[in-house]
Amino acid sequence: MTDHLPGVFIVSDSIGETAEMVVRAAASQFNSGTMEIRRIPNISDESILEEIVNQAAAKNFIIAYTLVLKDLADYLNLKASEAGVVCIDILGPIIEAFKNASHIEPKLEPGLLRKVDEMYYRRIEAVEFAVRYDDGKDPRGIALADIVLVGVSRTSKTPLSMYLAHKRLKVANVPLVPEIAPPDELFTVERGKLIGLIINPELLNNIRIERLKTLGLTHQASYANEERILEELEYSDKIMKKLGCPVIDVTNRAVEETASKILEIYYRRLSNV
Repeated sequence: MTDHLPGVFIVSDSIGETAEMVVRAAASQFNSGTMEIRRIPNISDESILEEIVNQAAAKNFIIAYTLVLKDLADYLNLKASEAGVVCIDILGPIIEAFKNASHIEPKLEPGLLRKVDEMYYRRIEAVEFAVRYDDGKDPRGIALADIVLVGVSRTSKTPLSMYLAHKRLKVANVPLVPEIAPPDELFTVERGKLIGLIINPELLNNIRIERLKTLGLTHQASYANEERILEELEYSDKIMKKLGCPVIDVTNRAVEETASKILEIYYRRLSNV
């Protein structure tokens, strides 16, 4: 009887992180010092599985695996049984349980969890990007963005940036204000990456009045002044024409609807690259 745990070969047709985490969690229940773990990822060949079994038998290792492809899993179990090697299926039992309970056939596609994780982290990165480069805070974000939105205040630039971030797109937005020259970076943006947003002046005035109310300010402020709004819209129109960017009218459009138009422009650009 030994006083330490056997070594473990982690075998996976993906990267093997799931199996290793489970093995380490189980091993933590034993006060037996260190344990040797060797991860062997991206398995797609039976000959490699046979060699792993031979090594496991020689070293007195056990095998823990996440092989969603049934042929590979069956072959590994057969060879392990013949060699007297303990072989543990990490994912199989829970996949089978889900299948039986839901009557849904599993995809049995290697690496799906990693793909889901990658999508999650790309979404988080895009959200952080949208926050960092919101409202023209840092013009350096213009060159790094997938999409750049420009328009006067209250044309839904920030909500659109956040909505598109959840689609894993990095979006920067820049306000157009008559007293402030637009950053030079705007004039070097690739065609189709830069999109202008316009709105009906009367609706914009109402939106700004409501905004001032929420801030406890009087609607007499120039921010909600009709003449000022027309001045801003004329200025933004002039800048957008100089930029040569496509323009979307956000008047009475839901964020989702405007975002759909933006995505249409974005993917059209990609298809022409």
